[in-house]
Amino acid sequence: MFTSLSPLQVIEIALLATTTIYHQMASYRDRRFPIYPGKLVTTSDGSSRHLTIRGNGNLTIVVDASLGGVEGYLLIDELAKIASVCIYDRSGYGWSGSSSAPRTSQQIVTELHDLLNVAQIPPPYLLVGDSFGSYNLRLYAHQFPNEVRGLVLTDGLHEDAMLALPISVGILKAFFTLSFGFVAIGAALGIVRVLGLIGIFELIKPELKKFAPVDRQYVKRSFYSANHWLTMGREMWNLDTSGRQLKIANNLGDLPIFSIKSRTFLRPLLGVKLLSLSAADRVRDRIHLDLLKLSTNTTQILADRSSHFVWIDEPELIVAAVASLVRKIDH
Repeated sequence: MFTSLSPLQVIEIALLATTTIYHQMASYRDRRFPIYPGKLVTTSDGSSRHLTIRGNGNLTIVVDASLGGVEGYLLIDELAKIASVCIYDRSGYGWSGSSSAPRTSQQIVTELHDLLNVAQIPPPYLLVGDSFGSYNLRLYAHQFPNEVRGLVLTDGLHEDAMLALPISVGILKAFFTLSFGFVAIGAALGIVRVLGLIGIFELIKPELKKFAPVDRQYVKRSFYSANHWLTMGREMWNLDTSGRQLKIANNLGDLPIFSIKSRTFLRPLLGVKLLSLSAADRVRDRIHLDLLKLSTNTTQILADRSSHFVWIDEPELIVAAVASLVRKIDH
């Protein structure tokens, strides 16, 4: 069979087989001898979900991350200096098991509320939602107002603009949704793991180097899994459904909210700024105007050096916002 292949093709097949075998061995090791930063909790529906709790205090900071759902580990130690902090992996990410339920904001809120109850993490909560996580935690604040004392949104979303995307941004969204499926194949073949081990993540996003290697590894480990990328695709596929669910959560009274706005959605790639990125920035501007209307007590914070990835570009702004909001709540 191999006689019809060129030497280069044989090498390519051998390399792919090597990465796949290595990935399967590493994945088996991770399952057989797991090292959790936190603990696994069996929730009311029988699912296994992972959460990490650090710090102390009567108030608990609850973090819900973006599509990909694991960047909270990068700041958990800094946030733990302020109050008790809970980082959890949504179903399909990190060490949490998968779920066959639709990956919508309402389903995620239901799962989070159950997790906090089963894990005996009592309110009050200060909620920190990044990007898609802002959908989830805003809905949580609407449905459980007596549990929530404040909300921090880091480059959050608003459904009015997200449900009326211009064609160019809609194409960009569809591209990302489809790409997650292709990357899932690469992850299953071990390609993503090997790229992570040789430092491609840090090459693409040099700002990652300022975080501790162990915290970066917690994040990268999830991205090595094909299920991680499939879950991202499922959440993106259901994003419009989540947006429609959020329409009931546009009046949060006088709840203290800090909304952090990035300078741009995505930085130019290799110096090329695409038309769709400019359109995405206009959508983001509208989003942040709408976010200011969520509460009579909303403050916008500008992240002048950040793309959409504020957690990586200017994490100190998030820590400062949380600390300021905790002081505001205490007084």
